[in-house]
Order: sequence, then structure tokens, then C-alpha cells
Amino acid sequence: MKARVYVTLKNGVLDPQGAAVQHALSSLGFNGVDAVRQGKVIELDLDETDAAKAEISVTKMCKQLLANTVIEDFKVEIL
Repeated sequence: MKARVYVTLKNGVLDPQGAAVQHALSSLGFNGVDAVRQGKVIELDLDETDAAKAEISVTKMCKQLLANTVIEDFKVEIL
């Protein structure tokens, strides 16, 4: 079973990488981009065959290691 985790900064947390991408897009002539928020995607191959158990396990992984829950949100998708 596969899982995909989306990690993004929480609203209100400054995103300097997103600001740099926005500035670069503007410099390249891509006008009209009001804001950019950058995140990361983590894909996991799991031995688990039960989707509910896999989601619980990946959520624990996120809370303990994959996401900094003080400043980041995460979303788990079981594929």
C-alpha cells in the first residue's frame, strides 16, 4: 500500500521560499501571481494492507517526524 503526505506551512507562518518563488515568477514575466506557498510531498511504501490502519500509522509518523506540527499542517492520502 502507498501513502502520500502533503506538508505545508500553517496560515500566518512566513514562507520565505514561497516569496522567493513568487518574486522569480514575476521577474520571468508571470504577472498576476498574488501569493505562493511552498510545501513538500512525501511518498511512503507500506507493508500494511488495511487502509485505516495505514492512515493511523502514517498520521503517527507525521506527528513524530515528518511534520513540525508547531508550524506545519499535514494531510495523509492512502493510495
